[in-house]
Amino acid sequence: MNAPLPLLERDARWCLACNRWARRHAIRAYFAAVSRLGDGVFWYGLMAALVLLDGWQGLYASTHMAATGAVALLLYRRLKRWTRRKRPFAADFRIRALVRPLDEFSFPSGHTLHAVAFTIVALHAYPLLSPLLLPFAASVALSRVVLGLHYPSDVLAAIVLGVGLGVGSLALPTLLGG
Repeated sequence: MNAPLPLLERDARWCLACNRWARRHAIRAYFAAVSRLGDGVFWYGLMAALVLLDGWQGLYASTHMAATGAVALLLYRRLKRWTRRKRPFAADFRIRALVRPLDEFSFPSGHTLHAVAFTIVALHAYPLLSPLLLPFAASVALSRVVLGLHYPSDVLAAIVLGVGLGVGSLALPTLLGG
């Protein structure tokens, strides 16, 4: 009987399989576009639209998203500097970076962390946006592995952190007595 593969080896195999799948033009183009939008363009556009379409309520939700995003930025940058995990394409020559990374290290996925945290905060204020935001956030998360920029464990850790940050930011006013 074969022994189970170590976690890191399974992580690399999944990344390689997803990356090979993305060598099809349509798949690569879709995930590259999602990744680019996940750089911030989509989220900043959403925040602006909320303010324009819903006034003060939209401003409150957008400010909450921006503050949560700022904390997410500090968190993932600190974790990347601390862990210094090489990106999949830098650790395995078979994996290709199909878009240019924004920074050097892999763990955790900042795109995914922001997508999850922003989605939670936005859906708290605007649950009717779920048909738009849930598939987009899932696509952002998947894009990071498909494009060879992150291991699945980078994305899973970012999901956990994003949920914690998003839910925590919603609970903060209650915890502070507001």
